[in-house]
Amino acid sequence: MSEEKEDKTNKQDKDYEGFCYMCRRPESVVGKLIKLPHDISVCQECMQNVFDKFNNMPNGYMDMMNPVMFQFPMNDMPEQPKVKAKPKAKKKEDGEEQEKPLTLKDIPAPHKIKGELDEFLIGQDYAKKVVSVAVYNHYKRVVENAMDDIEIEKSNMLMIGPTGSGKTYLVKTLARLLNVPLAITDATSLTEAGYIGDDVESVISKLLAAADNDVEKAERGIVFIDEIDKIAKKRNTNSRDVSGESVQQGLLKLLEGSDVEVPVGATNKNAMVPMVTVNTRNILFICGGAFPELEAIIKARLNKKSSIGFEADLKDKYDRDPNLLKQVSLEDLREFGMIPEFLGRLPVVFTLEGLTKEMLVKILKEPKNAILKQYQKLLALDEVELLFEEDALEAIAEKALEKKTGARALRAIIEEFMLDIMYEIPKDDAIGRVTITRDYIEHKGGPRIELRGAQAALPG
Repeated sequence: MSEEKEDKTNKQDKDYEGFCYMCRRPESVVGKLIKLPHDISVCQECMQNVFDKFNNMPNGYMDMMNPVMFQFPMNDMPEQPKVKAKPKAKKKEDGEEQEKPLTLKDIPAPHKIKGELDEFLIGQDYAKKVVSVAVYNHYKRVVENAMDDIEIEKSNMLMIGPTGSGKTYLVKTLARLLNVPLAITDATSLTEAGYIGDDVESVISKLLAAADNDVEKAERGIVFIDEIDKIAKKRNTNSRDVSGESVQQGLLKLLEGSDVEVPVGATNKNAMVPMVTVNTRNILFICGGAFPELEAIIKARLNKKSSIGFEADLKDKYDRDPNLLKQVSLEDLREFGMIPEFLGRLPVVFTLEGLTKEMLVKILKEPKNAILKQYQKLLALDEVELLFEEDALEAIAEKALEKKTGARALRAIIEEFMLDIMYEIPKDDAIGRVTITRDYIEHKGGPRIELRGAQAALPG
């Protein structure tokens, strides 16, 4: 009786065609199925896809034992970030143009780099000239590597300037003009390996992310480390200096050039994140900082020259010197707390000038993306013309100088007095022109309003 039932079951199985448990395709389409326990059948293609998925998992076989992985279809499983290999030329898909290797003709001459910077950055002629020459020489070194067996060393830079003088803006503009990946990081977030915070390798991780995980592209990028003065050696402390001298020591190998293993898509190394090796030999490092107490160190060094006599320097000679930072020396930087090995890997040291009233006025109206031009364009979309009297621009510059935060104060001041204008103007379609006056900036009156075809003054 049991044999008859078994024969009947086998006959029913033959009447039905098997199908793949994963893709649901019948056996007549996918070929012979692989039999698994619990009456599960899988085609060879889906089985191979499963193995490929597990091979790409960070923990390999351990993730196979995780039941969470089977709560989703295989097609919906999150993929690991793809890291491009380090080929001689960047691989493109079919139909796309291959990226041309960098040649000497592609590198703009120093005067052209400075000319481009002049359109966006007001003043700081010396700083722009130094940067233009250093960048030009660096990328010549990247292209040629070696000439007549003479190896050209890197031209890493150290920028010193008061807050708001344009250090970060200069680097951003430079990277945009050269069309190279740029990573901007803050030195205050860096700590010695093993402590809470970012390791020094996280600087390269950010550059790799800016280059879309293209290792070759990242290896000729620019890294800007801001607030570099915050990692100076701590003085008069008995605690371990995990964010000062130890960070300078950790940055040495990056500045000089070495192979560094960095995580992809993260700033910290762990078992769940893939790693890739990046060579920092051709990466240009630019460090910048305000060095707030450096002026006192420079002044103390210069005052040592004062002595008794007719030709002696007065001790208050340098008290009102606005450009005292220009006289900085490596001795002053060592006194500040920067270790000699770190300074030795930053051969190009230059300073930025403190902004004057005249420079602030030019910053307001002359650059391509000047703040005033941005607001004029916003109001032009409402068919309203925005004008600024020269006295009003001087009043804005004077208020910015009082705040002592450089060009950063300009936008805060303009945002304050433009708030009511941007709120009220769209209410009245008859307004055709708005003129900002000094009285309005100083809260002594209102802006001058001109209607379309008529003129009216807004009461103060």
